[in-house]
Amino acid sequence: MPPGTPATSTAPDRPARTGTGSAPHGAGFWLVAAAFTIAMAFNAVPSPLYPIYQQRDGFATLTVTVVFAVFALGVAASLVVAGHVSDWIGRKRVLLPALGLELVADVLFLASPSLPAMIAARLLGGLGVGLITATATAHLHDLHRAHRPHAGPDRFETVSTGANLGGLAVGPLVAGALAQYVDHPLRVPYLVFGVLLLLAILAVAAAPETVEVLASRPSYRPQRVSTDHGDRTAYVAAAGAGFAAFAINGVYTALSAGFLLGVLHEPGHLLAGVAACVLMAAAVVAQTAANPLGARTRRALGLGLGAAGLVLLAVGIRSADLTVFLAAGIVAGAGSGILTKSVVGTVAAMAEPGKRGEAISGLFLFCYAGMSLPAIGVGLLSRCVSLTTAVYVFSAVLVAVLAGAALLSFRSSRASRASRA
Repeated sequence: MPPGTPATSTAPDRPARTGTGSAPHGAGFWLVAAAFTIAMAFNAVPSPLYPIYQQRDGFATLTVTVVFAVFALGVAASLVVAGHVSDWIGRKRVLLPALGLELVADVLFLASPSLPAMIAARLLGGLGVGLITATATAHLHDLHRAHRPHAGPDRFETVSTGANLGGLAVGPLVAGALAQYVDHPLRVPYLVFGVLLLLAILAVAAAPETVEVLASRPSYRPQRVSTDHGDRTAYVAAAGAGFAAFAINGVYTALSAGFLLGVLHEPGHLLAGVAACVLMAAAVVAQTAANPLGARTRRALGLGLGAAGLVLLAVGIRSADLTVFLAAGIVAGAGSGILTKSVVGTVAAMAEPGKRGEAISGLFLFCYAGMSLPAIGVGLLSRCVSLTTAVYVFSAVLVAVLAGAALLSFRSSRASRASRA
């Protein structure tokens, strides 16, 4: 199936189980989207608070990138261990415990705002997000198909990536505002999101299940990192583009608070939240604006904007210019948003219904590897060379990855056109 084609697999979807939730599929779609948004927003809350932790405990920028990477490590681990099992046991049986993990992480942040507790909370949050990202995306696809069986994938693609990236935009903005204007900045944001996470659990509980649990389940195995999901070349291209998109987000977010405080001497917590917010907000707006474009045009635009954002990021770091740095976040965020929407839609469309959760889990495994590995690399490299040089190296590597993804995507599209002819 060509990339970007609506999900109309010849294999029939499993019948939806309509009696397990109190909401019909249309309402369930929005309930799951809201829960997805809350979970992602919660995990972005620490971003504008890192300078407070740094000032209080005296740890360096490298420590921030390591803490940030611990979260991505938890995501990758849960994707490997259980990101695909919702195909067998049902979406809600994975989403509800995953949201429970997020609630435990929130309690850890509240109980002890120390570095070891923060690392443990980030690890638990990552474990929960790995399950939520793959399972909620697959659940939204199922609910969309059940509610609008003859509609194209645009609503699913926009809402699933909007919930993912939109949550990451809202979280730091809310946390930064609370840290700026209320007392106890390391407690109040987590109290607020603790309540929201409880509401998210109730929302998922009310949504319909969409997987018919098999009487005889397959033998358990960890997630396979397989490219055998319809079009191997298109899947590898999607994985590479997803890696680069999340790497841009990861490094920008990990460096933004330290850059504002250490280089620009801007101590405002709200500004740190705004810096993280503009990246993800641009992603949400851009992916929505790109809806009328064809699949190939969207991919090309996302790849181009991602590369341009990397160049602006390097310039902003070198010149210590806040305007250029924020512009880099807007351009890079727009590119990453369009790319994320494109790759999720491509993989969801090409995967067989019984392996959709597995295919999406594998994709997000590549994506979150992109979020963690480059962030750690920049942190380590900045101890040996200047931050500007480290960002130059990072930008050059990611531009090469984007170019490789573009080449593979072009080859896949050309082969698909030839096979149709």
